[in-house]
Amino acid sequence: MTELVYDSGALIAAEHDDKRFWVIHARALERGVLPIVPTAVLAESARPALRNLDRLLAGCEVEPLSRPAALGAARLRHATKNATVVDAVVVETALRRGAAVLTSDRPDLESIADTADRNLAIIDI
Repeated sequence: MTELVYDSGALIAAEHDDKRFWVIHARALERGVLPIVPTAVLAESARPALRNLDRLLAGCEVEPLSRPAALGAARLRHATKNATVVDAVVVETALRRGAAVLTSDRPDLESIADTADRNLAIIDI
C-alpha cells in the first residue's frame, strides 16, 4: 500500500481509541505512509471536544479540496445515486492518488467507485 485515505469512520475510530485503528495507523507510519485526511472529512468529523484529533492529525496529511478535486468529486456524486459530498471526496482522493481507504462505510464507497468503473482498495474499520 503506497497511500491511505481516512474517511469519517476512521476519525471517529481514532476518537473512540479503537485499538485496531491505532494499530493500522502506527503500521502505516512505520512503513513511511502518511495517511491522508481530506478537509471535507475533517469538517464532517471534527468536534470541539475531540481528545485524539491533534494526536491523529500530527501523523497525517490534511489535503485541501482543490478545484479539480472538487469537480471530480461532484462528477462522482452526481453519477451515483444517494452519494454524499464527503464520500465522493474520499473516493475521488483515493482514486486520484492510487490510495486505499480506511472506512466504516464500505458499501457507499464501493458504489461510488463502481460508478467510475474503478476498483477501490478498502480496509474496514
